Amino acid sequence: MLGRPRSETVQDHVQKGPHAAVTLYSQVNSKMSLVTLPFYQRRHKHFDHSYRNIQTRYLMNEYAAKMRSSSHSSSRSSSQQSLTERAQASSQRASGQQLLSQGGTVCRLCAKRLSSEQEESEHESKRRVLLHPPPRTGSSHIPPPRDRVPVTSPAPGQGPVTSPRPGTGSRHIPPPRDRVPSHTPRPGTQSRHIPPPRDRVLSHSPPRDTVRVPGGLVREAKRERFLRELAGLEGSVHLARAQAREQLDRHAAQQAAEDALSWERRVFEERMRRAPEILVRLRSHTVWERMSVKLCFTVQGFPTPVVQWYKDGILISQAADPGKYRIESKYGVHTLEIHRANFDDTATYSAVATNVHGQASTNAAVVVKMPLPSVVPYTHFDVQFLEKFGVTFRREGETVTLKCTLLVTPDLKRVQPRAEWYRDDVLLKESPWTQMFFGEGQAALSFSQLSKDDEGLYTLRILSRGGVSEHRAFLFVRDADPLVTGAPGAPMDVRCHDANRDYVIVTWKPPNTTSEGAVIGYFIDRCEVGTNNWVQCNDSPVKICKYPVTGLLEGRSYVFRVRAINSAGVSRPSRASEAVAALDPADLQRLQAIRLGEDKEIVISQDDLEGDVQIPGPPTNVHASEVSRTYVVLSWEPPAPRGKEPLTYFIEKSMVGSGSWQRVNAQTAVRSPRYAVFDLAEGKPYVFRVLSANKHGLSDPSEITPPIQAQDTTVTPSAPGRVLVSRDTKTSVVVEWDRPKHDEDLLGYYVDCCVVGSNVWEPCNHKPIGYNRFVVHGLTTGEQYMFRVKAVNAVGTSENSQESDAIKVQAALTVPSHPYGITLLNCDGRSMTLGWKEPRFSGGAPVLGYFVDKREAQHRNWHEVNAAPVTERLLTVEGLTEGASYEFKIAATNLVGIGQPSDPSELFKCEAWTAPEPGPTYDLTFCEVRDTSLVLLWKAPVYAGSSPVSGYFVDYREEGSEEWTPVSEAPTAHRYLKVCDLHQGQSYVFRVRAANASGVGKPSDPSEPVLLEARPGTKEVSAGVDEQGNIYLSFDCPEMTDASRFTWCKAYEESPTRRSSSSKLYFKNPEKGDLGTYSVSVSDTDGVSSSFVLDEAELDRLMALSNEIKNPTVPLKSELAYEVFEHGQVRFWLQAEQLSPDAGFRFVINDREVSDSPTHKIKCDKSTGIIEMVMDQFTVENEGTYTVQIHDGKAKNQSSLVLIGDAFKAVLDEAEFQRKEFLRKQGPHFAEYLHWDVTEECEVRLVCKVANTKKETVFRWLKDDALFETESPPDLERGVCELLLPKLSKKDHGEYKATLKDDRGQDVSTLEIAGKVYEDMILAMSRVCGLSASPLKILCTPDGIRLQCFMKYFTEEMRVNWYHKDAKIASSEHMRAGGSEEMAWLQICEPTEKDKGKYTFEIADGTDNHQRSLDLSGQAFDDALAEFQQLKAAAFAEKNRGKVIGGLPDVVTIMEGKTLNLTCTVFGNPDPEVVWFKNDKDIELSEHFSVKVEQAKYVSMSIKGVTSEDSGKYSISVKNKYGGEKIDVTVSVYQHGETIPDVPPPQQATPKLIPASASGPAQ
Repeated sequence: MLGRPRSETVQDHVQKGPHAAVTLYSQVNSKMSLVTLPFYQRRHKHFDHSYRNIQTRYLMNEYAAKMRSSSHSSSRSSSQQSLTERAQASSQRASGQQLLSQGGTVCRLCAKRLSSEQEESEHESKRRVLLHPPPRTGSSHIPPPRDRVPVTSPAPGQGPVTSPRPGTGSRHIPPPRDRVPSHTPRPGTQSRHIPPPRDRVLSHSPPRDTVRVPGGLVREAKRERFLRELAGLEGSVHLARAQAREQLDRHAAQQAAEDALSWERRVFEERMRRAPEILVRLRSHTVWERMSVKLCFTVQGFPTPVVQWYKDGILISQAADPGKYRIESKYGVHTLEIHRANFDDTATYSAVATNVHGQASTNAAVVVKMPLPSVVPYTHFDVQFLEKFGVTFRREGETVTLKCTLLVTPDLKRVQPRAEWYRDDVLLKESPWTQMFFGEGQAALSFSQLSKDDEGLYTLRILSRGGVSEHRAFLFVRDADPLVTGAPGAPMDVRCHDANRDYVIVTWKPPNTTSEGAVIGYFIDRCEVGTNNWVQCNDSPVKICKYPVTGLLEGRSYVFRVRAINSAGVSRPSRASEAVAALDPADLQRLQAIRLGEDKEIVISQDDLEGDVQIPGPPTNVHASEVSRTYVVLSWEPPAPRGKEPLTYFIEKSMVGSGSWQRVNAQTAVRSPRYAVFDLAEGKPYVFRVLSANKHGLSDPSEITPPIQAQDTTVTPSAPGRVLVSRDTKTSVVVEWDRPKHDEDLLGYYVDCCVVGSNVWEPCNHKPIGYNRFVVHGLTTGEQYMFRVKAVNAVGTSENSQESDAIKVQAALTVPSHPYGITLLNCDGRSMTLGWKEPRFSGGAPVLGYFVDKREAQHRNWHEVNAAPVTERLLTVEGLTEGASYEFKIAATNLVGIGQPSDPSELFKCEAWTAPEPGPTYDLTFCEVRDTSLVLLWKAPVYAGSSPVSGYFVDYREEGSEEWTPVSEAPTAHRYLKVCDLHQGQSYVFRVRAANASGVGKPSDPSEPVLLEARPGTKEVSAGVDEQGNIYLSFDCPEMTDASRFTWCKAYEESPTRRSSSSKLYFKNPEKGDLGTYSVSVSDTDGVSSSFVLDEAELDRLMALSNEIKNPTVPLKSELAYEVFEHGQVRFWLQAEQLSPDAGFRFVINDREVSDSPTHKIKCDKSTGIIEMVMDQFTVENEGTYTVQIHDGKAKNQSSLVLIGDAFKAVLDEAEFQRKEFLRKQGPHFAEYLHWDVTEECEVRLVCKVANTKKETVFRWLKDDALFETESPPDLERGVCELLLPKLSKKDHGEYKATLKDDRGQDVSTLEIAGKVYEDMILAMSRVCGLSASPLKILCTPDGIRLQCFMKYFTEEMRVNWYHKDAKIASSEHMRAGGSEEMAWLQICEPTEKDKGKYTFEIADGTDNHQRSLDLSGQAFDDALAEFQQLKAAAFAEKNRGKVIGGLPDVVTIMEGKTLNLTCTVFGNPDPEVVWFKNDKDIELSEHFSVKVEQAKYVSMSIKGVTSEDSGKYSISVKNKYGGEKIDVTVSVYQHGETIPDVPPPQQATPKLIPASASGPAQ
């Protein structure tokens, strides 16, 4: 296979002509294989191929036409006349202009070439005119053009004459001053003429005013002959150049074809044995109705995949719907075209490609919208919400639909307003979890599988030209049940950021762990789109809510999810994030468009223009884009130029001061300009550099970054400030709080609530809210709550805020609603009497009065009638003008303020009433509205007429009707009437007319329409008798408010008597006069009322019941009960409060009276009131009912005990057990079974009491049925056996037994120490330890300040807590809690000023909390901090001081003449100074004494040929700035032949410390 040709730039190809440009484009087209195509061309491969084919054919045709034109032009003779050449030039120019004028037929390169040839031809014509001028009169010389030097014969010493090649312009380069050399332009370039120096031009040109002499004709003839020969030579050169260019073009085309074949061969090999891979996925479309839509995608694979199309999971068949679908497949591009789409074509379309190696799929949504008509007949929609969704509570995984019923006016099928759904003011779109519906009078938002991501404030907005109508309510989503008890809830809001080829940052929000253990970390999982294979990304839990995921495959799409973990287990996974593609967004910036002609362009990558770059340059701008305690994310910019080959990067790190570089990604190449570096030493600064590489080699390293230290840039937020709570509704309150002082990068807040007195905190929201105000719903009306808030960011949650004040849940107080029904009741010509109805709602507080304003007709200003509020709903307005008309409005007031005024009344004319008939009634109200009846109430007219009112007529009509129907023909004398026999669900309007002797007066104003329908849960008045025998009427109203009043009336005319949530009306000495109808109504509700008819029969029943209650009975202290004695006897007994001597009784068993006998021993002690019966033998025959009847004068009483079934069996079993117990106690037995207690020394003691033992009785302790040996045998004579368990722990778990045995029998007592028993033991030990705990003490260590509390015994299983400033301390790296067997401690690592304050140690024993406190502030903190810093410095000095690690003995014995070598290993940081001494004096180095120090670590001293003089004490001093030590070695030298001295065996030499400030002998 031929090698790949050298890369060339587009400018080089353009300069070489159009054929070279065609060659470039064909090369680009042929090399766009599926292996080497970048992602932006893979996605549009089906488009680019066709585009490039069209351009190639176009350029080839233009090139062929140009070659033919050039050949024809070069074949003409250069010796033609000037006129012929000018005609030819003008012809070519005209044809060129014609060719150029045809838009879209000549490319820019060809047009440039034609223009160049025309200029050359025109220039040649001018030159020949100058050489052969036409005959002229006169002899004046015609000067040459300014831009050209006339061509003359070469003078002696000059070069050949300049001759431009055909097809190019002529550029004249000025020669030196002594001569003008000729210059031939470079082939293929356009020359421009540069004028020569003025003096040289004049030297070769005759003066303009000189007259030609006859002798010049000879020279002109010679010159003409020379020019003809030169023209022929130019034609030959031009022909040779054309032929050479044609051969080069042919060779380039052949080379391009060979390259294309080689690349196709490589593509074919790459496609072999490959599963389907989708290069360009389907794209979703939104189209109008009756438009066609085409779905396209590109897939590769070998063998060629088979593609099937699906609509919502159903296979699409062209035969089933002919003409609807057209499916095509060409060159790996598959298309589905839907003709004339309609609304039913809205669906999800999928394409599945399959071959023998696997399958791949892609899908997209098609949404078909109905177009608006050209003319909208209405410009306004009136939208009314008929039914609204309310506050909703659900759990994760459930389904829910938020729905509103709408009334849209006008109702048009083709034109509708637009519905938009928002969550927390963010517009929602349809997703796999949410579906939206709008139409048929409904707007709905459905959730198929709820997640905490879905929690929030949902708003439905209906938009039209008339405005916006909206409704909003909150959706709460609680955590689903955890997979493991105690595990946290799932994280939420998983998002992806800064995606690149193999890297993405994943962020999320933490769950609310109010009722679970704190989260200690998170696991991140990824899944490739199209699969269901989840892979965990991190090996150890991540502590912050952000993590960089690396190792992605370029071009693949991924989704991510997160799981939280605490001490109990792992949570459920979060909802998967949106899919993100592993692509470099900078690739799109490297695209470049090249225009061809007026309206054509081709897109190439900047990589194609950098083909000559081999080894890439170093990356630039290397910096840390993100810094965390566990990782550092490096970012950089690719090298420029980067070359055409794919780039990879290698990252190197170096600890500051180390001087060495370590490659971070030695095993994995990085393709993204991002990389997360892990495994950095905490607290150590690092510098980084990056190298780029391709297949040609590795670049130089980039510039070194500034020192970077792995540390958290974001800290846990501080606790929010003061929490304020206010009333909102009956089931909700408003919680507001101050933002925390440190609120950097806050994700939101969590709110918790607690019922006062319960100390059980529950989460109010399960997704962080971003604002400092929250409405908590779902509370119990009347209950008292407290609230607290904590802030959340990526690092974690803050401490809880201070608890709010307790608040009782009830509706908020507001101003009353406006009065209504203003009626004119009387007028005397100077004043008017007005009446009105009270507001429907008082605002939660009683109405205090009313303010009335008046306005005369045709006037704009209102005038106040009363300065002080009037309490009655009746007012006479004085000072009016007779004959004038007035209108009025009224406002109610309560303790909150003045409410909105009513609508203005109708105009009332001020003229005196003189009619004999009565005036209108007023204040028509309804009560006791039921399905077919109601009670109408009204007030008597103020104007009575000429005689008193004698009765009233009531009329009604159905709403919408104009015909009034009287309720009865006869008038009613009462001011109330119960109207019956009405139609359920129908609305009615009523009016009342008063009558007197003169006739029937004016009717009242029509009442408001009332709907005949009983309220859900309607309750009625009930009658009863209390424990004291009092008769009462009761009515319960759970809907009342603080301002509600119960109004009890008899015959609807009495005044309020009681105000309560459960009102009762009591009768004192009831009698016949109390018979009648009693009604009750509750104010500040929606018309809650009821009535009760107390007739004679009901009164007699209540009186009898009251009499029974009031009559005395024999009171009992205890009802009939039983007791089982130790011998198995059963005793039945009861006790009366008091019995007189005349009291009598009898026992009845199964309706048969029994008397005193040996089998039934009965007796009665009247002084104590105890009556009992004892049965010696209790058998199965004694099952039944036992009754004791007592009578004492008129008082009677009885008590029964039913012993049947299980109850009888229990008594029988207990009696049998007592008999057996009696037999057991005949031998050795346990008087008290095994139990436990805790001694004052905090030891668990197992105790049991034994009885009836003797010397032969054997007692044993067993644990898990194995003999448990004790230090001393039990003392049975004391009757108490004890077993001590000191320092109780889980190793003491097990079943403990105590056994007794002798010849009379045996007994066993068992106690299992585990579970609840073990927990109770720990609590009892905690009580002893808490009482014995010492005050907190301060101990400073090199690591920090330790607070200690000593106690008799401590184990981590005890319930202990540490508090700092009354805030609970969570164990962390900064503060660690722990302990030993005798104390508990809190270690404050690296204390700072923030750690000042009061510390409290608390140990709980289940009942009480034992606390010990210490104020670590002021001088105490300063002293402790100073001591800690001193210890820390001392520890650091001890660690780094100079020291001898080992190798030197204390005594050395050697024979004279040998060589002594003392070697040891030293250490110190910085490297220590090493000095040797002999007898405390410096050793002078010589050939006899030599000292070596290797690698600042290994030290040796050698003595060659030791003598007796070398005996003595040798010392080595090792010291640096932190101190050191000194070691002495005694050397003893003996002569040859002498007996070796008897010395003890050598031991390790003991060092002597040298302080840092001390001066050694060396100094």
